[in-house]
Amino acid sequence: FWKNPDPREWVSMVPTSAHTGEGMGNLLNLIVHLTQTMLAKRIKYIADPLDATVLEVKAIPGLGTTIDVILINGKLKEGDKIVLAGHDGPVVTNIRSLLVPQPLKELRVKSPYEELKVVYGSMGVKICAHELEKAVAGLQMYVASSEAEVERLKELCWAQFSHAMKAIKCSSEGVYVQASTLGSLEALLEFLKDSKIPYAGVRIGPVVRKDVMKASTMLEHSPDHAVILAFDVKIERDAQELADSSGVRIFQAEIIYHLFDRFTEYKAKLKADRKEANRHKAVFPCKLRILPNCIFNKRDPIVVGVNVEDGVLVPGTPLAVPSKELDLIGVVSTIEHDHKALESARKGQEVCIKIDHTSSDAPKLYGRHFDLNDILCSKISRDSIDVMKEYFRDDLEKSDWQLMIELKKLFQIV
Repeated sequence: FWKNPDPREWVSMVPTSAHTGEGMGNLLNLIVHLTQTMLAKRIKYIADPLDATVLEVKAIPGLGTTIDVILINGKLKEGDKIVLAGHDGPVVTNIRSLLVPQPLKELRVKSPYEELKVVYGSMGVKICAHELEKAVAGLQMYVASSEAEVERLKELCWAQFSHAMKAIKCSSEGVYVQASTLGSLEALLEFLKDSKIPYAGVRIGPVVRKDVMKASTMLEHSPDHAVILAFDVKIERDAQELADSSGVRIFQAEIIYHLFDRFTEYKAKLKADRKEANRHKAVFPCKLRILPNCIFNKRDPIVVGVNVEDGVLVPGTPLAVPSKELDLIGVVSTIEHDHKALESARKGQEVCIKIDHTSSDAPKLYGRHFDLNDILCSKISRDSIDVMKEYFRDDLEKSDWQLMIELKKLFQIV
């Protein structure tokens, strides 16, 4: 990278190591060199206009709520009237004190601060002032020199905030998302978009009762999405109580991936619970042929050996004999192979099954009502097909769905 003939054409790659720190000095040296040569005009200090961005809003013991600001250009003085965007409208307040970290310390590291009367760009500064609780991080901060300018700046910063929020396109159904800053909100929404998780509402700031009430509207339309994803924000006690009573779930985390993992676990648990609740309605498609010399009991319960000719056989499957117009001969209660119980049997397997009589009709007998020349099929219905599509779609292969269509025609299901 130190032999780059033309930095405008070729990108300089500096090898670095996060473990040993090797290369960091070279990287910093390259950045300083390029900024002082190629960006000299752009980084030149200009006293006016002010260029400052709110980086973070945080409560500090002994100082109250403060804002960390990146002062890019211009200067800030103690007592200046500042205007910045807030959750519920523009915030106008006076700088009480300007705090900067001690030499060779970083702004976010806990250490005693130095208090200055005036600070000049470019640097990071912590500002103490009243009414900063609702300030929004991620947008510009302005200094008003007169009362007339205050109104203009209030409209300007609120327009910026409104534009940023309107640029976020929400779905009609989805989760409710809250974050501490505009930047973290955009990062979370981008992550949700990539993960194909829809969001119906967004807000910056702590979770309050109003947010829970908005999220609760999903309980009627899409209960799975009656969820608030709270990224790096606090949850008010009354909001948590309302969520518990109304059925809205609030997931809180300081790392995006943890938030995503908790939500996906919740979705997977909901899916598993519904799957289990509807298991008794599900009928897996299968075609069975009775094996000769494997008739162990001819009357209730019928115990025979079968070959699974197509589909998948599971316990609880109702069986019919279409060739003899028998709608139901019984329900498969157990499946065994080599005296070991099986959860399922697929195409090509030979297993022993026990068929229990479950209807009010007289029990069907092997040899009288059907024999080994007849094919046994799972007795599907319109309801069972709907349940399979909704909850068990992933459990069936493409060939199983083809058999489902064949059985649907066989039983004349509309």
